[in-house]
Amino acid sequence: MIEARGLTKRYGRTVAVNGLTFTARAGRVTGFLGPNGAGKSTTMRMVLGLDTPDAGDVLVDGEPYRRLRDPLRTVGAMLDATWRHPGRSAREHLRWLAASNGIPDRRADEVLTLVGLDTVAKKRAGQFSLGMLQRLGIATALLGDPRVLLFDEPVNGLDPEGIVWIRRLMHALAAEGRTVFVSSHLLPEMAQTAQDLVVIGRGRLIYQGTMEEFVARTSEHGVRVRTPHAEALRTALGERGAQFTEHDGALVVSGMDSDALGELAFTAGATLHELSPITGSLERAYLELTREATEFTMEQQGAAR
Repeated sequence: MIEARGLTKRYGRTVAVNGLTFTARAGRVTGFLGPNGAGKSTTMRMVLGLDTPDAGDVLVDGEPYRRLRDPLRTVGAMLDATWRHPGRSAREHLRWLAASNGIPDRRADEVLTLVGLDTVAKKRAGQFSLGMLQRLGIATALLGDPRVLLFDEPVNGLDPEGIVWIRRLMHALAAEGRTVFVSSHLLPEMAQTAQDLVVIGRGRLIYQGTMEEFVARTSEHGVRVRTPHAEALRTALGERGAQFTEHDGALVVSGMDSDALGELAFTAGATLHELSPITGSLERAYLELTREATEFTMEQQGAAR
């Protein structure tokens, strides 16, 4: 488990993280979201003891990172996949880290096999593609068989097969009772990966809870309907007091489910060519909730030109 309590970090006059409190639970994949400059990287660095908070604290399984006796056996992290000595092979890189933490050499080969790099274990890391470096970074995080894992943009450089692989890996790690904390800007992928969410903006907590609750509470829901008898359906909707808008030749009706709308259309004599529920999405919910926390929007960019 990761517990942040009132985390605050300043760089000069800039407040990067401001009184941030959240929990990432064991047995769950927690997505960490926020606009550029929201304080995500700073927060993850404070979790790992790389930055010292100006106020508040953060605990990993009940202890500050710097007090952990065997840090790699408790926490595994990938914040920068390009961090490695280019002249060392993948196996040498992992064995060097293993030796520094009292981890057997054989564990390096185990994690290389797990991430699909066993066939290039002797190849110099400087010759790796970005996707291979991502896999090596993930292997590094898994080296100590830790209970808590942090990943920053883990799918960068991975092909579609690799993206599915890392998603399944994170789900499997969480199913084993581990804490998986992952930051990413790829919202469609996060929607398929995260079970819980921590969303921040301008260093402050905006939302913490499940993915389902986040999408349901912040997004509009309705039913999209197309009919050649639109006027008849509009009249019936008006008599029912239903709210609707028109978009791309269709009516978008809120406050009614598909069954009720279909029955109303039948009664009104309106033939339906489309009747499809509009469900919430992570992307829509995220953009709605973080609109005021985005430092430089596309509208601002256009105005600046």
